[in-house]
Amino acid sequence: MSEAALEALVARFGTRIETGEAVRAQHGAGDSWHAAAAPDAVLFVDSTAEVSQALAICHEHGVPVVAFGHGSSLEGQVQAVRGGLCLDLSRMDKVLRVSQGDMDCSVECGVTRQALNEDLRATGLFLPIDLGAHATVGGMASTRASGTMTVRHGTMRDLVMGLTVVLPDGEVVQTGGRARKSSAGYDLTGLFIGAEGTLGIITELTLKLAGIPETAKAGMYAFASVDEATACVVEALQCGLCLNRIELLDGLQMAAINAWNGTAHAETATLMVDLAGGEVQVETDLEMFGALAEGHGATAHPCETPEAYSAMWALRHSALYAARGLRPGCKSLSTDVCVPVTELPTIIAAIGAEIEAAGIVAPMHGHVGDGNFHLVMLFDPEEPEEQETVRALNHRLVSMALEHGGTATGEHGVGLGKKVFMEAQHGPALGLMKRIKQAVDPKGILNPGKIFDL
Repeated sequence: MSEAALEALVARFGTRIETGEAVRAQHGAGDSWHAAAAPDAVLFVDSTAEVSQALAICHEHGVPVVAFGHGSSLEGQVQAVRGGLCLDLSRMDKVLRVSQGDMDCSVECGVTRQALNEDLRATGLFLPIDLGAHATVGGMASTRASGTMTVRHGTMRDLVMGLTVVLPDGEVVQTGGRARKSSAGYDLTGLFIGAEGTLGIITELTLKLAGIPETAKAGMYAFASVDEATACVVEALQCGLCLNRIELLDGLQMAAINAWNGTAHAETATLMVDLAGGEVQVETDLEMFGALAEGHGATAHPCETPEAYSAMWALRHSALYAARGLRPGCKSLSTDVCVPVTELPTIIAAIGAEIEAAGIVAPMHGHVGDGNFHLVMLFDPEEPEEQETVRALNHRLVSMALEHGGTATGEHGVGLGKKVFMEAQHGPALGLMKRIKQAVDPKGILNPGKIFDL
């Protein structure tokens, strides 16, 4: 960052422009395996107007800008690979409006999903996105996040109705609105969702909400193989059951969870299943799912109490940290491919054989209801050959996914880690993305180096 740019920012924001090494380092890395890259300065903003003013200054001086929410990104989205300014949006955490009758709300980008749902509890509504990480809704929209409830409620793409976005030169625009549908022009809301802060900075969001279901029941089902578990899921989806979450964990992941949590569950392919809706429907569908699972040789362990229900999902949310616990001190590359559900057994078996041959520890968990799964491939950062093996395995997995009609990333986003796969996935459409980027951000200041290179 030039001295003139820093002086202009300090003149406007004073001591909120921080250049200390510790705060810059904190904002130069997410929860990923990618090398840290600290910004030249960090600005804690309080409003859309301040974001606009900061971007106007940075645009004038050609300063790169990276948005930062909670720092939970896994693919290097917050690394300031070209220095510049980090905009910390975490203080923009107000719930601006809730319409109980319309089942929607407007919030600032720094609100976390946990805080929002706590605020909504008395209304009987909630935001049905269930991630394994503590994340802000602005960041979740920017990466098109989803999580365990996608099988029922979809991704952030399906839940964001409108946005307030600050463009690279500081102009503020509103996209979408509160109407449940519209045919008025381009879908600009969709353009910014998943753009990872490369086209504009999202500062406010209007979100669809869901009603907290009357009843939710869950259980764990232990299968002899991933094939049997997946076949059961396909049948359950075709039966139209009121599935809310349906998660798959392999035997190694279950062993990791047991070690991490002090539990003693079967260490074999396991489905964690959650059904939600009216009491009669849930009871009927749970019985039907149990019959399907039994037909595939599963052993059922229903959650008989609310405490058992919560404990089971706490186990699922510990999966990433439990996996990392198998090799303390090591780093992890969390894969993120998504394929048609029927392709899961083929993909998992094929990559599993290669992982075993390579001697890599890689427990697996994922959202089997929508075909998205994560292999937590562990490696010693002090062993370059091991890290290269893990990279090569990830490349093989993505190639397999693309060959079977899938995607390189189901929910973690592109960032730095998935750039190399974008041409193979999108072909000529990648050129269109680049032209859009150049049209909206001709100086290339917003999160440069992410998604693709220009």
